[in-house]
Formats: sequence, C-alpha cells, structure tokens
Amino acid sequence: MDFDLDARPPSGIPPIDFRGELNDDQYNAVTAEPGPLLVLAGAGSGKTRTLTYRVAYLLSQGVKPSEILLLTFTNKASKEMLHRVQELTGIEPARFWGGTFHSLGHRALRIYGEAIKLTRNFTIIDADESESLLKQTVESVDKTFFKDKTHPRPGPLFNVLSLARNTQLSINVTVQQNFPQYDEIQHRFEPFAEAYAKRKQEQNVVDYDDLLELWLKLLNEAPEVAEYFAHRFRHVLVDEYQDTNTLQAQIVDKLAAHHQVMAVGDDAQCIYSWRGADFENIMTFEGRHPGTVLHRIETNYRSTPEILALANGVLLAQPVGRHFEKELRADRDHSQKPYVVQTMDDREQAEFIIKRIRSLTEDEGISANEIAILYRSHFLALEVQLAFSKAGVPYQITSGVKFFERQHVRDLVALVRFVYNPADTQAWQRVVVLLPKIGEKGAQKIHAVALENAQLLQKNLIDVLHTDDVKSKVAKAARDDWDNFCDSLRQVASSMETDTPAAAIETAIDSWYGDYLKGAFADYVDRFEELKALIGFAGRYEEMQDLLAQIVLLNGETSDRQVDGDTEAIKLTTVHQAKGLEYDVVFVVGLADGQFPGRRSIEADDVEEERRLFYVAVTRARNELYLCYPKVATRGGPGGMLLQPSRFLMELPTDLYEPLRIKRRFGW
Repeated sequence: MDFDLDARPPSGIPPIDFRGELNDDQYNAVTAEPGPLLVLAGAGSGKTRTLTYRVAYLLSQGVKPSEILLLTFTNKASKEMLHRVQELTGIEPARFWGGTFHSLGHRALRIYGEAIKLTRNFTIIDADESESLLKQTVESVDKTFFKDKTHPRPGPLFNVLSLARNTQLSINVTVQQNFPQYDEIQHRFEPFAEAYAKRKQEQNVVDYDDLLELWLKLLNEAPEVAEYFAHRFRHVLVDEYQDTNTLQAQIVDKLAAHHQVMAVGDDAQCIYSWRGADFENIMTFEGRHPGTVLHRIETNYRSTPEILALANGVLLAQPVGRHFEKELRADRDHSQKPYVVQTMDDREQAEFIIKRIRSLTEDEGISANEIAILYRSHFLALEVQLAFSKAGVPYQITSGVKFFERQHVRDLVALVRFVYNPADTQAWQRVVVLLPKIGEKGAQKIHAVALENAQLLQKNLIDVLHTDDVKSKVAKAARDDWDNFCDSLRQVASSMETDTPAAAIETAIDSWYGDYLKGAFADYVDRFEELKALIGFAGRYEEMQDLLAQIVLLNGETSDRQVDGDTEAIKLTTVHQAKGLEYDVVFVVGLADGQFPGRRSIEADDVEEERRLFYVAVTRARNELYLCYPKVATRGGPGGMLLQPSRFLMELPTDLYEPLRIKRRFGW
C-alpha cells in the first residue's frame, strides 16, 4: 500500500494540516510509506505527538481503526494518545486495539487461547495471590526452604522467576546478573518454577507474566492465529520501544511479520534493565526487520541550547557502535550554561541547594513546583531531606517515602531502639514479627514472659531472651532463628556500651538483620547500601539517645507531611521516576564515582546504562541545571571517605559548563 499525500481524508475525518502542525522531522516520520520504521525520538522532541499524528495520518489515508494496533507500557499513555487521536479525527478510542502489552495479551488469550489449550474461563491472579500460590508450591516441594532467613521470601523469589521469564534467560544467569545474594542456592529455584507453572495450569489461572508468555506461545504454536493477527493489523505502532523486554520484542516481531511496524523510542533513554528492558531490542531492530527506514526526531522544545549542548556531550562519550548517532537541536533562545558544583561533603551540598532555591523562589519568582532534586539512589537524598526539614523548606518525595520511613530503615531503627530501651514495646513488636510465624499477640506474650524473667533474675531483658522459659513461647518455626536473633541483640547492646552510636548501627546492620534483608528483599544490595548511609548519619552523634531522638524529630517536623495539592513544594525523586517529566530548574546530586555511577556498575565494568541514566537526568531541565558532587562521602557511604567526580562529569568538555566552587560557610 502506498500513501497519497494529496488524498482527501475519508468521510467523517476532518482535514488535518500535517505539514503546518509538525516540524520536518515529525512530518517525515508521520507520513512515511508503509513498512518497518524505527523512529528515534530524542528527549523533549514530541514523541507522543508523532505517534498521535501517525495514527491520525493512517486514518486519513483510509486505514480502518480496527487495522491499527497501538502498544504502550501504561494505560495512561494509551488513553492519552487515543484521546488526542479522537480530538484530531473524531474517532472514538474503543474502535482501536490499543493498550498495554499485558491488556492486549489478555484480550488475545481470551479470544484465541483455546488454540494452546487455555480454557476461556481462566482467571487472572494478582501479585499477592501469585506470591501466595508460589509460597504454597515451594512448601509442597521443600517444606524447610523458607525457614532459612537467608533464603528469599515468596515475594523476592517471585521477582527472580518473573525477571527470568520476561528476559527469557535461565534462572542461573538471572541470579548471577541481578540477585548475587542467591547465587549459592539458585539451583533450587528451577524445580519451584516448574511446580508453580504446573499448579497454575491445574487451577486454570494465569499470573501477570503469563499474559505475555502465553500470548507469545499462542503466536508461536498456533500459526493460523499468528497469521490472522499479522494480516489483521496492517499497522503496528509501539511506544517507548527501548523499554521492551525480550518477550515484548518477540511479540512485536510476530505481530509485524509483514513488517508494517513503527517502533518509537530512544536508545539513549534505555534505563530499565533491572526490570527486564533489553537494550539490544532497539539496537537490533533493523536487522530483524529488513528494509527498516530510520527517522530521527532531534528538535528539542524543552531545554535551552546550553543544556542540550551538555546532553549531546554525554551522548558523545558513548562507545562507538553501541548507540545510534543523534544530536539534539534546541528550539529556544540561548541562556546560561549548566553549573558543575563541587562541595566539601553531602551536608554542604544540601546547604548550597537550599541557598540557591531560596534565591530562585524569593528573588526570581520560580515556583517551588518547578524545581527538582534528582538522585541515583535514595540514600543520596538523605542529607537533602534532613537539611530541608531543618530549614523548613517544603518538599515532596515523588518516588517513594522519606528515607527514615523506608521499611528496612524503620526496621533497623526499631531494633536499635529496643536494644537501647527494652521496655519499648512498639519497637519490639516491629522487629520480632519479622521472625516466621510470630504475630503481634505472640510478640506480646514473649515480651511479657521476658519481663517477668528479667525482674525475677534481676537481669537485663535482652539477657533473658535466650532462656528456655522465654524460648518456649516462641513459635516453633522461628526457633531456628531465635538464638541468632538474640545474639544479634546482645552484640548491639555490647557495642552501645563500649563504642559510638555509629559503631552500634554498623553492628546491627552486619548481624541478624543483614541476613534477614537478603531473604526479605530482592533488591537487597541497594537496601543494604541505604542502611550503610545510616552509619554516616549516626557519626554526628555521641550519644545514642540523641541519635534516636533526632530521627523521630526529623520525621515529625518535616514539611513533607503537610504538602498537599495546593502547596508548592520542591520535588525530590530518583532519576528513574523522573523520566518523562520536566522542570524549570534541576539539581542532580551525588555525582561522584561510586554514587553515580554506582559502585556495582563500576566493579562490573559496565556503566553504559548509568551513563544513559545521567543523560535522562540532564534532559529533565528546561532552564537551569546544577550538577553537584561532594569531595568527601559520609562514613559508610559507597566509595569511601574521599570521592572522585563522576566519570560522566570528567568526560564532558569543560566549555560545556561553568564550574561553581563553594566557599566555606556556603557562599559562592
């Protein structure tokens, strides 16, 4: 099918001035002839607009809505695009096959699943139900597996199996690359995966991952269905193609067997490998779809020329042959260069940010809502949160909760609180229920018996927890862990008596709770690093009571609690969560080797995804960009005491930014 650029739109579709409403790059992509198309849409270049107008253009050329398949990653993106299409053409979204990969997989399986022996009345189980079913399955295979606290709990185990399924890698490779804490036991996971799959089949249920796996199976094993889809959808459009995992890319390849596919994405923004996204999908697209025409959309409407010049500098540092050549062009007037800000440490970094924010909001009239602090990992924002709380600067964390409210941080603080004050029943409750088969009532009974024994024997409560009388009240499933748990409490208590609060925190991290963390969280390594940041925070206090009091006061006094939709507040977010967003002013913090890029990436000699993450951070800024790095890390932070500037900063030509050195006492 060839397109007639001068053709009149079908009846009912209003005329659209594609040439007048699109720039040259967008227009060329939107009006491209049918065939395999790879559209590289740079940051801020109007990707959504291009996709929307492509759908409208296809309709104007006589393509029926039912012949267009639009694949997205979120329902929000799908609804937004189809709503815009409706505004342009008057055609209602319900007439399209448009939605997320999973929703369309469900739709296909519901209609054609019998071709792979999937009954039409199958039901979908949610994440909690999937974990529960996996737990039952594992216990039927090995009833002792979950008794070892270093083994993954059902949730983390499900994460391991899910990632292996979505990447189509073996469990062994998946563990080696993403979950090194389970390396010694990964050989036990395969029987669990097989038994779990069998149990789902017996119960006629599917989980979230099955919606992709079975859809692909349908396309591979039912050729008549695959051919039907390939002919029905004359045009397949894929949004954010760089984020596709192996399953999703294979589904697209099957659906686009006749190569009527437009994949829109940006290789420079592929930053989600940890959840299965495969960078190779976009890099090998041309090879899998012969005759692919490549379109670049490089005009950026978001940022100043100076910010884009720095962003292009980041791209130039990528390895040759491992990326698509691109150069962002600005549509805005010139302004100031980005600043690279060197501070003595994290606290000085935070003080600089506060001082600059006050100038921006009070003197220059910039809304606090248009200012963002971006960071690689949560622990890098700790000092900023503390400084903002102390100074009364309203802020809102858009990627989770405050540092001291994160689950693992609260767990560890509760453990330390209990050791410091064994009468603190709230702290006791939070910690002891982490042991298997101990609930709130069980925790209360154990604590009551321990108090009686402590009074009777005239000993510290922690010293009597290991006695037979107390242990008899402990659930049998928890007794294997009990002695280790009690030993850990005694170690922390001993450290409190003879050493600093920081040392006591370190002891708590390296003992029982550190082992518990391995099994409780699939992202154990990241959470462990966050806990290490507590050591640095504790280092500023000489007395444990002062440390514990300050943690509570900081949480109670923070202005974040009062922020609502009508209150202007600085946005604090990880770079991952900031993708797709933009702000007038952006501060990127913690730009030191070992922090950004992270230590694990450096040790693995693989920092390319981190470099792409840095590119995403830079391109969130519209008007002003501050790239900040401390010379000294807080004690316990990755990289040691002395830090080097991020290699991503060192790679940049010096004419792309202005160095800004902090004078002592926070002037500049």
